[in-house]
Formats: sequence, C-alpha cells, structure tokens
Amino acid sequence: MAEEEVEVKKKSPLVKIILMAVGGLVAVVGIVIGTLFVVGFFDKKDQSAVEARLAELEAQLNPKEGASEAASGPQKVSKASPELQRFQSTYMELDKPLVSNMTGTRKVIQVNLAMMTHYDERVFQNAKKHEFALRSAALDVMRQTTEAELSEPDFRKKLAGKIRDELNKILVKYEDFGGIEEVFFTSFVVQ
Repeated sequence: MAEEEVEVKKKSPLVKIILMAVGGLVAVVGIVIGTLFVVGFFDKKDQSAVEARLAELEAQLNPKEGASEAASGPQKVSKASPELQRFQSTYMELDKPLVSNMTGTRKVIQVNLAMMTHYDERVFQNAKKHEFALRSAALDVMRQTTEAELSEPDFRKKLAGKIRDELNKILVKYEDFGGIEEVFFTSFVVQ
C-alpha cells in the first residue's frame, strides 16, 4: 500500500499541470470568441450594400469597365449627347512660341501650338512633364520644312499632322501613351 501512495503522489503533479494547461487553453479560446462576438464578427452582414459600395468605388476610379484598361493609359471622357456618343475635347496651348529656320532658305517660321485630346487630364499632365522634349520634336519638324512646301494649299494641315505624330511618339516613348489627337496653330508667321 505504501507503494501505491507513492505512485499517486507522482501522478498528481502531472494531472494538475494538464488540468491547468487545458483550463488556460479554454480561457484563451473563450477570450477570443468573446472578443469576436463583441466586435460583431458573428453578426449577419448585408452583402448587397457592400458589393454596391465596392462597385461605386471602382466606377469612381475607372469610368470604363476593367482594371486592365486603367493600367493601359488615359481613358476618353464622354460628352452627353442625346443622339450620338461624343467625346469631350480638351485643349492645351504651349506657353511659348516656337521659332525655327526653314531648310534651304533664310526664312523663319514662328508658331504657337495648341493640342487637343479626347482623353482625360493625364495626357496634358504628361505633355507638361515632357514639354522640353515636345518642343524640341516640334522644332525639328518645323526645321525640315522647305520654302516650296509653303505654297501647297494644305501645308498647315500637313505640318500640324507631322508635328502631332512626333509629339505622340515622344509621349509614347516616355509615358507609353500619346493621346494628342489634333495640333492647332494659334498663331502662324513666316518671315
């Protein structure tokens, strides 16, 4: 009998440790469940309201559908029109005039340029950011103009088209998107 008492005394600290560990585990689980209950984790949520708000936020970030389009570049800004879908045109004029010599002559050409786009303001932000490169490209096109081209009836339209193409090349090179749809001359002088 003395041997049995010794065995009970040896097992009893082990049983106490196990009971304390289980009791601590139950207390921790109870605290976690109680916290989740107080925070409202188990409350039923209105999923339709959450989905509607999410769709609203996505529409504000990207008026066109699809997140991949937002990464591809600026989006066209629509203009309300009852019979057709039209796009809003926005304009930006370069601050300083461009002056260049013409090829093969002593004549000088001076122009003020304005750009038009149907895309959002990012096109003009990019144009402001790279204005020096855009001005240089436009001057290069103007410098290649000859006196014979001046007498052509659609000279200004051709020159504007060449300048537009060069400006878009520069923007694509630096920003991966051009977006300039038309170039206009707000002043045009050849002397």
